[in-house]
Amino acid sequence: MVSIIGSTVEDIVDILTTHLAFLFTFIADLIQLLLDAVLDALFFFDPTITIVIIALVALLISRRLSMTILTFAGLLVIEYMDLWTQSMHTLGLVLVSAFIALLIGIPLGIIASKYESMNSWIKMLMDFMQTMPSFVYLIPAVIFFGLGAVPGAVATVIFAMPPAVRLTNLGIRQVPKEMNEVADAFGCNYGQKLFKVQLPIAMPSIMAGVNQTIMLSLSMVVIAGMIGAAGLGQEILRALSRIDVGAGFEAGLAVVILAIMLDRLSYSFSERRQNH
Repeated sequence: MVSIIGSTVEDIVDILTTHLAFLFTFIADLIQLLLDAVLDALFFFDPTITIVIIALVALLISRRLSMTILTFAGLLVIEYMDLWTQSMHTLGLVLVSAFIALLIGIPLGIIASKYESMNSWIKMLMDFMQTMPSFVYLIPAVIFFGLGAVPGAVATVIFAMPPAVRLTNLGIRQVPKEMNEVADAFGCNYGQKLFKVQLPIAMPSIMAGVNQTIMLSLSMVVIAGMIGAAGLGQEILRALSRIDVGAGFEAGLAVVILAIMLDRLSYSFSERRQNH
């Protein structure tokens, strides 16, 4: 038997799916458009050429030969294990999901830092989003968007957004009071103070939020394989269902390689931003 809470939620979902179907279709089409664009770029060249390009990008971002070599070697291992297609689907979904999460999360963090009344509501929402088990996000994603990559991206965005919101909010609030007073004394309006004083000082905290958002996106994208999102998540689930230790280890190793690559590149990008 479903309690009154469960039945109420079911009624709300029915109303949303009936009256806001056009909105969900628009969101799904927009996300699919972004995914197709990223995947087209990742699959445009032969895997070997793509590996070289990504390694060069790693060199430009990190300015470290060791990072470039590790990126090149890690991607070669993925290609050798014949998991290139699945890995690129996972990488594409991570990039799109993290981009959308940051596009929404950073402005929400700025709003929370400016308006104390909004801050309490946003913090409560972030608490709810962080404490909810990740598998639960798959249920409404499937209901509103069906199966496939799009609901996986939606669930990933919701799961990965809180660090961007929290750390942006925290970074701006930790800007020294004296710096805000100096900006006010020079007659800066809110926009000038935000972009020329607060955001540059808060950048280390914001970039930490970017890093955490990317990492959470990768972890959720693997889970999203349960609802038909193509990539390494499906390979892991397939290996689990067959109790295939070898295939499971290879898919897990590919996830680890992508995680290390994304973590080190985002960290290097953060360091360069801080040095500038």
